[in-house]
Amino acid sequence: MLTQTDINPIVKLALDEDIGSGDITAALVSSGDAAHATVITREAGVLCGTQFVDAVFNAVDPGVSVKWNKADGDRLTPNDVLFTLAGNARSILTGERAALNFLQMLSGTASYSASLASIVQGTKAKLLDTRKTIPGFRNAQKYAVTCGGCFNHRIGLFDAFLIKENHIAACGGIRQAIEQARQSAPGKPIEIEVENLQELEQALTAKADRVMLDNFTLDDMRRAVAMTKGGAELEASGNVTEATLRGIAETGVDFISIGALTKVVMPLDLSLRLSSS
Repeated sequence: MLTQTDINPIVKLALDEDIGSGDITAALVSSGDAAHATVITREAGVLCGTQFVDAVFNAVDPGVSVKWNKADGDRLTPNDVLFTLAGNARSILTGERAALNFLQMLSGTASYSASLASIVQGTKAKLLDTRKTIPGFRNAQKYAVTCGGCFNHRIGLFDAFLIKENHIAACGGIRQAIEQARQSAPGKPIEIEVENLQELEQALTAKADRVMLDNFTLDDMRRAVAMTKGGAELEASGNVTEATLRGIAETGVDFISIGALTKVVMPLDLSLRLSSS
């Protein structure tokens, strides 16, 4: 689950930019009118973002009641009722767009993650996200990925090493980069990117914890798995699409990183219908 620190600042930003000096359209409704609202999904998917909806309406009007029929991670079918609202009509109308924006986007990410996870079902491969996220929204997007059955790579630049081509060049080589990483932050996981089997051998000799196979062919991935013999985790990266995913997973790699998990945002189609109390 996300913390309030993950949620509240983003919700405040969303409401500030949306409401501005006041919701002039909601003001057309009498200030004392009460209403009920029902939110459904028009398509199948995976739910994510319930905490954001709660936070939006709590910020707009704590008197609005939010009652959930579904939870984060639940599989949805068309016309499922996700939640209902009851309270001041103006407040419901004012919070509607911000609440649905969060829910649609995060549910879209969870749904896409679930669809890709289903492709590799039955293999050992775990699908990982990347740092290619919307600024300020990383923890929420990474949470959505897990709701869809995929996994998080490192959260940021602080929790694990990912030594890539430019780092290797600046450090003087693969062995030197790994040795410097081990000395500078003992205990932090060390992953290094390689572009061919010769570089893989160097990374294994230097005892990297995980090796990223950058744009390897399927044949070279299989050779890499055979060479490694469990001595390090192997992560495939590059040219990963729905069409190539199963074949990559079947090579025997441990992980497949997919930037599209958080870069491709296809909002889940939701609908809110309001009725007077």
